[in-house]
Formats: sequence, C-alpha cells, structure tokens
Amino acid sequence: MRRLCEDYRENVKTLCSELRTKESFDILVKTVQLQDSELTLFFVDGFTKDTPIQKMIMQFTMAKKTDLSAEEFLYKNVPYIEADVSEELDTMITAVLSGSALLIGSSFGAKAIIIDTRTYPARDTSEPEGDRVMSGARDGFVETLIFNTALIRRRIRNPALTMQYLSIGTDSKTDIVMCYMADRADMDYVKELEKKLKSIRTGALTVGQESLKECLIRTKWYNPFPKIRNTERPDVAAAQLLEGSVLIIIDNSPQVMVLPSTIFDFMQESNDFYFPPLTGTYIRIVRYIVFFMTLIITPAWYLMIEYPSFVPEWLAFAMPEETGKLPIFIQLLLVEFIIDALRLASLNTPNMLNNSLSIVGGLILGDFAVDIGWLIPEVILYMAFVAIANFTQRSYELGYAIKFLRIFILISTATLGIVGFAAAFLVTIILIATNSTANGKRNYLYPLIPFNAKALLSLIVRVGKRDVEKISSKK
Repeated sequence: MRRLCEDYRENVKTLCSELRTKESFDILVKTVQLQDSELTLFFVDGFTKDTPIQKMIMQFTMAKKTDLSAEEFLYKNVPYIEADVSEELDTMITAVLSGSALLIGSSFGAKAIIIDTRTYPARDTSEPEGDRVMSGARDGFVETLIFNTALIRRRIRNPALTMQYLSIGTDSKTDIVMCYMADRADMDYVKELEKKLKSIRTGALTVGQESLKECLIRTKWYNPFPKIRNTERPDVAAAQLLEGSVLIIIDNSPQVMVLPSTIFDFMQESNDFYFPPLTGTYIRIVRYIVFFMTLIITPAWYLMIEYPSFVPEWLAFAMPEETGKLPIFIQLLLVEFIIDALRLASLNTPNMLNNSLSIVGGLILGDFAVDIGWLIPEVILYMAFVAIANFTQRSYELGYAIKFLRIFILISTATLGIVGFAAAFLVTIILIATNSTANGKRNYLYPLIPFNAKALLSLIVRVGKRDVEKISSKK
C-alpha cells in the first residue's frame, strides 16, 4: 500500500506527478495560503463545479485556526457531508479521477481529505425508448449511478434494501452496485455473486453490462440465448427486488442487470401489470403464442411446400401458386438478411429520415422483388409477420436468438426434410434447457424444469394484487 510522506511540499510533487497535472489540462491544482498554513486542492474540471470549490475556499479563509491535523480540520472547517480522511495514495488518485476533490495541507502530515464534490454530466430520467408503456411511470434509468440508486430508493423505503458498492477494472475502476433485499434475496447466492464480482480481473468494462456478463458467465458460442435480463425501468427493477432478485447497477450504463434470469423472465413486460388482470393475462398469452410462431412459422411453411400431400385441405390456401425464379428456401434466407440490412440502415439514418427510409425502402424493395420474380408475395407476408412479431418482446438478444434458430431449423428442413425439422426443433429445446445462468441452482426453464405449478401459472396468468398478498400470507 502506497502512502504519502510527512513533507507537504514533497506530497504536492508526488500527487502532481501521479495525476500528470502538467500533461492533462483538465486536472486542476489550486493552492490556498492561509494565515498559519497552506492547503492544496486537486480536482477534475468538468466533474466539479466552480461554486462548491469557491464556497469551500471561502470557508477555509474564514477559519480562525487552520494548522490542524487532517481529522481536526475535517471536523471544524470542511462544510461537506461526504468527506473522509485517507492515508492511501492509490485511493486518493482514484477519488480525484472519479470526480472528488482532494485536499492536502501543510499540517496534515501523510494524510489527505477526500471531499465528494462530484457533479456528473447527466441527461433527464425520461422514459426508455425501447421499453415504453401505454400507462404507468415515465421515468427511466440514466448513465449516472447515484441517480439510478435514488430511483430505486424512491420506490422501496425499507431498510432491508441494500446497496453494496464494488469497483471493477484495473484501468477503468468502474463503480458498480449490487442491490438486493436482505430479507427476501437468497443470501447464499448474494455471497456467491459478491465473490464472483470481486474475483473478476479485467482492465475495463469497455461496454458496460455486456462486458460484465461475459466476466460473470462462461458463454458458449453456439448457444445464442441471453443469460441475464436487462431493464431500463425503475418500476420493473423495484418489482424484481421485491420478488427476491439481485440487481447489478453499473456506472455509465442506463441498463440494470437482473439476476438470476430465466427465459420466462424475458417474456414479462411492464404493460402486463399496468392493465387489469384479464387484459394483462390476454397480452401475455398473445406474446407467448407469437413468440412460438416466430420460431417455426417459416420452417413449417417450407415443410408444407416440400410435402404437399401431408397438407390438410383447410390449409391448402397457404400453398403458393407460383414459386418465383429463385428457390423458396433461398428467398426466405434472402429476406432474413434484407430485414437485418434495413434495420442496420435505419439505425445509422438521421432521425428526421428514419421512418421514411424504413417504410419506403421496404415497400420499394418488396414491390420490385415481386415484379422481377425474385420473391413471391407469400414469402414477403410471412417474413413481414416475423419481423413485426419480434417486437412483442423487448429483448434484442432473445429476438436474435430466435432468428438464428429459425434459420437453423429452416436449413435443417431444407436438407433433411421432416427428420431435419424435428431434429432441429429438438436441438432448440436442448439449447434452451442447457443454457447457462448466473445462478447454478436455477434452470433456465424454471418453473418448467424443475416443475413448479404455482410459479408457472403466475407467469401465464396475471394475478391481481390482493390475490398475490393472500398467497404470500398463506406462505
């Protein structure tokens, strides 16, 4: 552990050298000469506003006695609530680079005072673009850690709500918070998760929660299903906490990780709870049916075309009259790639042209593709349904997992026929059942495996608040 020395001038030189104040224009050093001592402040411009620093210096100059130890000076002359004395040099450097002000004095010896004067740049806590609701709260998480913890505290006023601070990354030293309800969460799992987080050895969490996921769970490249659920909604995060989940909040990320997560957790949406139980149940059932259809609709349709003798008369209308110039198998794959190409183009298009490009581009490409014989109308119809149906659940990771497996089933069907379709569908179920989670005690298909009838029913049927409280009281 590195420390400062007892010589004040030497300490100033050490800190200036460690913080590279001559090379970095935004790391400022302010020296204040008092009547019987001298103080030096280190802080980052942009993290600290001028007004707090000015008020603090005025407080110092008004002090009757300033040649005090660090602890005495903090107690008598520092008008900040979040301030502490430190002896570790590395802690001081990290504090300054995190936005705090560091104060050393000629009478402090080898100690310094860390003052939390941080004011991070932040946007408004507006509703997340990718997780909107038709009714309910309109606030959302932002990139500032302390704002996100406050949004949760606002909803849960219980001392059992625990916010445990950790730092990850030798270079980035990213602030993260492990959040849980001490009286509801599985404390064995909390300790296991804390141990995993502290054992992470990485330079930086370069892409926030995705980097942390990859450090927490060993991923298998051939299994595309998401391991951990994210949310940008404080109301969803609060609800998950009250159900016993653990949250990981990462600084610089508006997404909060919910652990542990199963595939059924990804299928729940905020809108389910902002409507009466009957409406919420109907929305859930529609979502489950559409989710299943997006997986098999195009492979099943292609299988019908390959084996028309097995198609019942009431489904004869689904058989195309013409097949086009390209094989239908190639047409389906082509449209899968075209949809992603349009989506990528839409992401990189200025907002004022975004909707126009998506609509006009889709219409023009589809119309001309049919006219020249590349595609048939039925292919466009089924792929349009698949593209729109993916938005019935908000997880892009889960949407792409279904896309990859739909293509896999389609290729297997085109190669091996009915046997290929059945085998690929079985492989899909195996991939779901064997997917890694952040909690080895819970299967990715829970409450289906292991089977829990009440828990499974609650995921399908939206239960009213009074019924939930009755069930909880009986337990």
